[in-house]
Amino acid sequence: MNFSWTLSRYFGSQFLKMTLGAFAVCIVVIFLADFVELLRRTSDKEGISFFDVMTMTSLRMPSLGAEVLPFAVLIGAMAALLRLNRSSELVIARAAGVSAWQFLAPLLVLAFVIGTFVTTVYNPIAARMISRFEVMEAKHIKGRASILSLSQSGLWLGEANNEGRKVVHALRGSQTELGITLQDVIVFQYGPKEEFLGRIDAEKASLKNGYWLLTNAWITGIEPPTLFEKAYHLKTTLQPAQVQESFASPKTISFWDLPRFIETAEKSGFSAIRHRIYWHSLISNPVLFATMVLIAAAFTMRASRMGGLNRLIIGAVIAGFLFFFLTKLSLALGNSGSVPPFLAAWAPAGVALLLGLSALFYLEDG
Repeated sequence: MNFSWTLSRYFGSQFLKMTLGAFAVCIVVIFLADFVELLRRTSDKEGISFFDVMTMTSLRMPSLGAEVLPFAVLIGAMAALLRLNRSSELVIARAAGVSAWQFLAPLLVLAFVIGTFVTTVYNPIAARMISRFEVMEAKHIKGRASILSLSQSGLWLGEANNEGRKVVHALRGSQTELGITLQDVIVFQYGPKEEFLGRIDAEKASLKNGYWLLTNAWITGIEPPTLFEKAYHLKTTLQPAQVQESFASPKTISFWDLPRFIETAEKSGFSAIRHRIYWHSLISNPVLFATMVLIAAAFTMRASRMGGLNRLIIGAVIAGFLFFFLTKLSLALGNSGSVPPFLAAWAPAGVALLLGLSALFYLEDG
């Protein structure tokens, strides 16, 4: 039997409504939990209002929502299939010769479309909002802004204290277990009233414990002469960990901007493994969402045929959370460099896809 367009739209609409409902419930629960947590974190901070906390919570929601959306798809697919099964609509369709693959087709297509939409449209919006959240978090909670900026012209480091301000520019750098080393360095020095005090041009700068070690440095003040030092110590309060923490979080960068950022970071000598893994994980979203539908179908079809509905539903939820745990484990291995970024991002979705297909092939003749 040919699967009609009308039936396709009906099954798809049921899945879409259930998924949106599950997503809405998840967002409300996450919003309340995150709002309470931010209230706790800001309870001893001055200058932050209730409205600020509400704004910060709202800015985080799209990013947090993207993390729970695969589970919303899983729950939505399960709810839609169970509803269709309980109303005997699936039974009638199958009696008319409609195979599991035919009535799952609209759900799989919709899941793939949702995943594509999340990656290409939703993610840029979420990235912009989480970036604004991190600015507010740095201002109201952490009490400091980012000290590092990366651009096509190189990297910039800023440091300010009661004695004044320093701005370090370098064309490129490298990061190892021994610390951070910058090449072709210029240091601009300012006084406590933002008056310009001078600049230092150096061949290399290595971040040590409490100071920059500048190699072959030319020190230029407001007045001549210019001094040359083969090794010059410049006091600093920066630590390598601070610099790494200030590196832009992958979630704050749009899917469309990530390739350019990765290229710039690697040309500057910094590791962009986290960003590359995140980029691959965004690309895998359509496959991941379709996989959630397959997992839901495997459990609900088994439930309808073999009984034990509640037990199998719980099994599906456990499988979903197990998948989430394995995904986080895979990403952690990728971030540590133990596995390639492509494998770290695609392995969870690929394994789940194969398991879901195998289960459906086992349960369905055709």
